Amino acid sequence: MVLLADVRAHNATLKSLPSGLVAVFVGATSGIGFFTAREFVRNTTSPHVYLIGRNATEAGKIIEELRSINSSSQLTFLQKDVSLLKNVDEACNEIKSREKQINVLFITCGYLTMKGRDETTEGLDRKLAVQYYARMRFIQQLTPLLNAASQANRISRVVAVLDPQAGLRLGGLNYADLDLKHNFSLKNVMLHASAMTSLSIAHLAKTNPKTSYIHAYPSGVETGVTRELFGRFNGVVKTVLGGLAGRWLYVPQEESGERHLFAATAPRYAPKADGETTEVVGSDGIKGSGSYLLNWNGDILTDTKNAQKLREEGGEERVWEHTEEVLRKTSEGGMY
Repeated sequence: MVLLADVRAHNATLKSLPSGLVAVFVGATSGIGFFTAREFVRNTTSPHVYLIGRNATEAGKIIEELRSINSSSQLTFLQKDVSLLKNVDEACNEIKSREKQINVLFITCGYLTMKGRDETTEGLDRKLAVQYYARMRFIQQLTPLLNAASQANRISRVVAVLDPQAGLRLGGLNYADLDLKHNFSLKNVMLHASAMTSLSIAHLAKTNPKTSYIHAYPSGVETGVTRELFGRFNGVVKTVLGGLAGRWLYVPQEESGERHLFAATAPRYAPKADGETTEVVGSDGIKGSGSYLLNWNGDILTDTKNAQKLREEGGEERVWEHTEEVLRKTSEGGMY
């Protein structure tokens, strides 16, 4: 476990970095995205922050709070429903028109539902689109700006918050049906989104060796993610869960933000090009490989036989080939 005191000591050093660090937070109008953006603004000098989400009202409140924490920060909200990849492209094009580099791409967008397969107009299940394809689209589109930051010897990092443990411990992937058109279930969505994220960041770390990639498990954190699942009963559910769980189950919001900022900036999670500077083991079982699977407390998640099997059967290449095909077809205005 990375001690919270060490997390805070590192975060405090960020003010010594050059001003104007740029961070993009996808899914930032509530929850972990907001908590981490708040700590980023608190601990950096004149940051440029992009908040991407659906709720303009909440975004307005968040921007007001962030500006009160750091008046030198530049804050931009982009209102987008990222279940449609064309909307992801619009957000990325807006960012690319304004910025020459990005230091941190932090992705937490989620869609919690008990519905069955719910296809978007692009032919993708909405839940899988938000939890996997939209995330990869952001990474793909913003890689040139991340590379520009890395070439300037500045922080260049992608953090995807989901659940790497599902892909590590559960069954294999259905390579013939990665988008789950024929074998949809909520369990399969979590398995595929988790495993494909871990495999994809391993591939990306090899092809972009000066950027580091993290797939992080958040643990229990009180966020707004249950809104869509429980609707008008959400307040009752949160009260019951809070009473049953108490502080021992939930990571406090502030601590969650601090720990995720650490994940997004700490040198110990080094890119592949600087792998010799760290003893931390990457997602492929190799020290300093540039892609890392983190527990909520900053520890590396232990490699498993299931994860090894996914790599041995060419999972990294097979998943990324599928992902590129989906992204290509949707970018051309078609359905997958």
